[in-house]
Amino acid sequence: MAAAKVSFLFLGIVVHVIYLASIFDIYFTSPLVHGMTPYKSTLKPPAKRLVLFVADGLRADKFYELDEHGKTRAPYFRDLIEKKGSWGVSHTRVPTESRPGHVAVIAGFYEDVSAVAKGWKENPVEFDSTFNESRYTWAWGSPDILPMFAKGASGGHVFTSSYKNVEEDFGNEDAAKLDTWVFNEVRGFFDTARNNETLKKMLNEGQIVFFLHLLGLDTNGHAHRPTSQEYVKNIAVVDEGIKEMEKLIEEFYEHDGQTAYVMTADHGMTNWGSHGAGHPHETLTPLVAWGAGVQGPMMPVHGADIPDEMLEWKLDHLRRTDVNQADIAPLMTSLLGVPFPLNSVGILPVEYLNNTEQYIAENLFLNSQQIVAQYDVKELLRKETSLWFWPFTLLAGAKKTGMIRDIKEFMRAKQYKEAVSLSRDLIKLSLEGLNYYQNYDRVFLNLVVTLGFLGWIFCIVLQIIEEHSDVMKETSKHNKGSFHPSVKISIVDTTSFALAVLVVLLLLVQKAPWMYFSYCLMPLVFWNRIVKRLHIIHATLEYIRAKKMQRRVLFTLLFGAFSLEILVMSFFRREILSVGLVCLALWPFTTPLYTNCRSSVGCWMVLSFALSVFPILPVVGREANYLLVTAAGVLTLVAFASLLLYAYNISQPLKAEITKSCKILLPQALLTGFAVYIVNSTASSLQRKLGLPVVNQLGSWTIFISSFLLPLINSSNLTIRLSSIAMAFSSVYLLMSTAYEGLFLLVLSLLMGAWLLSEHKLSGKTLNTLLETQLSSENSTHQPAWKVLTKGIDTPLMRKLTLEDLRCAYFFVFFIVVAFFGTGNIASINSFDPASVYCFLTVFSPFIMGSLLLCKVFIPFVIVACAFDAIHVVLSIPVQSLVLVVLAMTDFMGLHFFYLVQDSGSWLDIGTSISHYVIMMAFIIFLLPIFGLARLFTGASLSLTMSKKRA
Repeated sequence: MAAAKVSFLFLGIVVHVIYLASIFDIYFTSPLVHGMTPYKSTLKPPAKRLVLFVADGLRADKFYELDEHGKTRAPYFRDLIEKKGSWGVSHTRVPTESRPGHVAVIAGFYEDVSAVAKGWKENPVEFDSTFNESRYTWAWGSPDILPMFAKGASGGHVFTSSYKNVEEDFGNEDAAKLDTWVFNEVRGFFDTARNNETLKKMLNEGQIVFFLHLLGLDTNGHAHRPTSQEYVKNIAVVDEGIKEMEKLIEEFYEHDGQTAYVMTADHGMTNWGSHGAGHPHETLTPLVAWGAGVQGPMMPVHGADIPDEMLEWKLDHLRRTDVNQADIAPLMTSLLGVPFPLNSVGILPVEYLNNTEQYIAENLFLNSQQIVAQYDVKELLRKETSLWFWPFTLLAGAKKTGMIRDIKEFMRAKQYKEAVSLSRDLIKLSLEGLNYYQNYDRVFLNLVVTLGFLGWIFCIVLQIIEEHSDVMKETSKHNKGSFHPSVKISIVDTTSFALAVLVVLLLLVQKAPWMYFSYCLMPLVFWNRIVKRLHIIHATLEYIRAKKMQRRVLFTLLFGAFSLEILVMSFFRREILSVGLVCLALWPFTTPLYTNCRSSVGCWMVLSFALSVFPILPVVGREANYLLVTAAGVLTLVAFASLLLYAYNISQPLKAEITKSCKILLPQALLTGFAVYIVNSTASSLQRKLGLPVVNQLGSWTIFISSFLLPLINSSNLTIRLSSIAMAFSSVYLLMSTAYEGLFLLVLSLLMGAWLLSEHKLSGKTLNTLLETQLSSENSTHQPAWKVLTKGIDTPLMRKLTLEDLRCAYFFVFFIVVAFFGTGNIASINSFDPASVYCFLTVFSPFIMGSLLLCKVFIPFVIVACAFDAIHVVLSIPVQSLVLVVLAMTDFMGLHFFYLVQDSGSWLDIGTSISHYVIMMAFIIFLLPIFGLARLFTGASLSLTMSKKRA
C-alpha cells in the first residue's frame, strides 16, 4: 500500500512538472528556424562602421524628461535630438530582462521564455545576430552579456572585453564606475590602435561594429531606485561619456562621416528598482540614432496626435518615431550594409533612414524576403510533420509569389513608394503566417492537456473517496456486500493500450516533439484509472442518497467552487484577500466556538482583521521603512514571550518543559534582537556609501544557519516547538525585510496559532490537552518527506475524512495564498527587491540572491504548513488525506489559470498570466517538499530522547 502511495505522489509531481512546461509548448515555443538564405542590399551602405550604446536599465521617461529645474539630464543627447538625429521610444517585450532585451536589439527576435531559464551568459541555442554578420565586432561591458554573442558568432571575429576587477556591487559608493570602466577601456583601445598597424588596418575596413554595454544605470537603479540622485547622476555620466566616445571615434577616423551611432536600452525599471514584467516603466526605453545615413530632426506629422509625455519632455516640436525593440536590428544592418540576421522579425523603421528612395525600398524589400524565408521554412516543416495540413490562407497558393513579383515590378519601374507599401504588407502577412504556424498545434494541445488535468483531478477525488472516507465501508454495509467494478478490467486495459499505440504512431509519423507524447498519453492513463473505478462513483451516489445528503453535498461543491474562484480572483487584485480575511473573521459565529470559547473567538477576529490590512498596503519594496522592521522585531519578542509566559502559568507539565527549553528560547530571542540591529546598521552603512560591514555579513549568515537548527534541538512539546519555529524564521525574515514584512509574518504566525486553537476546541478537547501535546519524530526523523506523508502517524488512532474537514484544507490553501500575496512580494516576476538580501551580500550574484529571495518567499509557507501539520495531529486525520484534498483544490485553480494564459494583448497582461500559472503550478509541485519541511521542523529532533506523537 505504501509503495502505491509513493508511486501516486511521485506521479503527481511528474504530472505537474509536465503541465507547467505545457504552456511554453503551447504559447511560447522557440521561434528559431534554420536553413534560410541571408539577404543584404547590393547598394552601397551609408556607414562603414556602427557604434551601439546600450544603457542597461535606462527608462525612457527619466532620459527624456526635464528635471525639477526645467533642465535636461542628458544635455548632449538633447542637442543631438534637436540638431542631428532621430529619436523615439523602443517598446520592449516581457520578460524585461537583460538577456532577452539584448537578443532583441542585436539579433532582431524575441527569445522564447524557456531560453531564459537555459542560460544568461551564453547561447542556449544558436542564433544569428548583427555582430555575427559584421566583418568585425569589438564589445566592452558586462561578462553576463558579451559572451553569449561572442560564442554564437562564427569565424572568431567578435572580440569582447569584460570587467575583471570591477564588481556589480549594489552597496558600492558609485556604480557609475561600471560605465566609466567601459569608456576608459575604449580610450585605451583606440590609443593602442594608433600604434598597432594590424589593428588599425582592421579598424579601417567596412562593416564593423563597436558595442558599449553600460551597466551602471541598472545597478544604481536596483540599489537606489530610478528616482534617486545616484540614478539621475548616472544618466549624466552616460551622456558625457558617449559625447567623449563620439569625439574620440570621429578624431580617429578623421571625421570621414561614415560612422553611424545608435543609443538604446535593453529594458527600463520600476520606481521600486526592479524589472522583469510588463509595466510601462519597464517596457518603454529610449532610442536615439545619429550619424551616417540617419535622418535628421523633422517636424511632427501635421494633424498627428501628440502624446502628453512629449509636452512634459518639451519635445513636441520634433517628430517622434517609436519602434518595437526588434526593429533596431534591421535598422543597424541597413545602415551598415550587412545581411539581416536570419531569425530577425524586426521591421526596418525607414523613418530613421536618410537615403535615396531606391535604397530604402530595396532594404525594406530584402527585409520582407528575409522574413518570408523564415515563413517558408516553417510552412515546409509543418507540411512534412502533419498528416492533415491546413495552410495559412492569406499567403497560400500564388498569393505570396504574386506579391513578390509585384514588388519587383514596382522597383524596376522606380515606383518606390508603392514598393515600400507592398513590402510592408508582405512583412505583415508573413509575420501573421509565422505566428499561425508557430501556434499550429495549439487547439489540439489545449484539448489533451485539459483532458489530462480533469482526469488527474478525478483520480485524486476517487482516491480520497476510496481510501480516506467511510463511503465504501458504509455503502457495503447498506447493500450487504461490496461494490465491485462494473466494467471488465481487461477490456479497459486493452482499449487503452490500443489507443496509446495509435497515438504514439501518429505522433511518430508527424515527428512531434517528445513532450507531445506525454501530453497525449497521460489522459489515457488517468481516464483508464477512472473507468476502472466507476464502482466508486456508483457507491458514492448510493451513499449520498442513503444519507439524504444531496443538498448538503451540492451546497458544499458550489460553495467550494465559489470560494476557490475567489482565490483565483485574488491573484489579480490583492485587496480581495482582505475581504476574504474579514469574512474569515466572522467564521467562528457559524460554529459552537462563539458560545464555548469566546476568548479564542476574540483572538481570531482581532488577528484576522489585523492580517486583512496587509493586502491593501503598497507592495513591499517600493519604499524602505526600517522603523517598521524594528517594531516587528520588538513586537515578535513581546508576543512570543507573553504566549509562553501564559502557557507557563496555566499548565504545570508545560512549566517544566518551558524551563528546560529556555536554553534554546533565550538564544533565539537574542538572535532576533541581533537581526534587528544588523538590519538597521546595514541600512545606515549603505546609505552612507560605506558598503556592507563584514561583521554584519557574518552575523547574518550565522543567524540564517542557526535559525534552521535551533528548533530541531528544542522541546518536542507542540506549543514550545511551534513557538521556536516561528521565532527562528522571524529572525531570518527580519534580515530580509525592508518595510512591514516582519509585522506581516508576526500576525500570520499568531493567526496560525489561533487557527490551531480553534480547530482543537471544535474537536472537543481541553486546552491542557493541546498544551501538553508532544510532537514525536518517530515517523519523521531520518525519513524522507515522501515516506512520512505516505506512512502517516499512529494509524490506529486516525479517523476518516468528513465533509467538515474540507474547511480545514480550504483554510490552508487560503492562508498559503495570503502568504504569497500578503506583502505583494511575488505578485509578478518583477517585484523581487534586491535590497532584501543586502544584509547577506551586495555584490551581484544571481544564484545566491535568488536562493535567498526564494527562502524569504518560502518562510511564510512553512509557518502555515507547520500549523497545518499540527492541526492534523489534534484532529487525528492522516496527513496524506488532507494533502490529497489540498491537491484537488489547487489543481482546480491550476486548470483555471491554464485557460487564463495569453500571448496577446499588453505585455503586462501576458507577463501576469504567465506568472500566475507558474506560481500556481510551482506551489502544487512544491506542496510535498513544503509538507516535508513542515514535518521536519514539527516532528524531527536532534535530541536523543523521543516520545510518541499523541493527541
